[in-house]
Amino acid sequence: MSKNDKDKKHTEKEIEINRESGEENVIDENQNDDSKLKEELTNMKNALLRKAAEFENYKKRTENELSNYIKYASEHLIRELLPVYDDVNRSIDSIEKGETKDFETLKTGIKHIQDKFKKVLKKEGLKEIDVLGKEFDVNLCDALLQVPKEGVKPNTVIDVVEKGFYLKDKVIRHAKVLVSSEAPENNKGN
Repeated sequence: MSKNDKDKKHTEKEIEINRESGEENVIDENQNDDSKLKEELTNMKNALLRKAAEFENYKKRTENELSNYIKYASEHLIRELLPVYDDVNRSIDSIEKGETKDFETLKTGIKHIQDKFKKVLKKEGLKEIDVLGKEFDVNLCDALLQVPKEGVKPNTVIDVVEKGFYLKDKVIRHAKVLVSSEAPENNKGN
């Protein structure tokens, strides 16, 4: 074989090797891309699982906080009412021990307790519904009885049997009232 023939064969081998290695490179690059995508997919799945776990923990923590809030919602009001409760107990103890024999002293003590109690309720947003002498309003009152009354316009509240109350802007108890009706005409023909 001539030198040219040898060089030609050698060049053809290199081309074959290069072709083969080029295909290997393409295969390696595809395998690298696949492994990168699989790795990225695994990372995304793990991140999603972590976020789902974090959300479940957040949800449980929030439910627990809400449960505790509801459970202890009245704590503030109870703390405000405890001094009034203590005063009532001291008054009863004083009566039972015979220390309070004077009716006027007892009455004054109870009035002070009542004032203290009203102050706490007012601070919490409780307000009496004022309906006496006003036109009957079904949104504020429950009529117990209609009473004919001369000189009073019909459907006017003439007596409050049980007071009604607002809590802030909401009616929490309707007033129980007596309402005027038209006065009956006197029977003159009999």
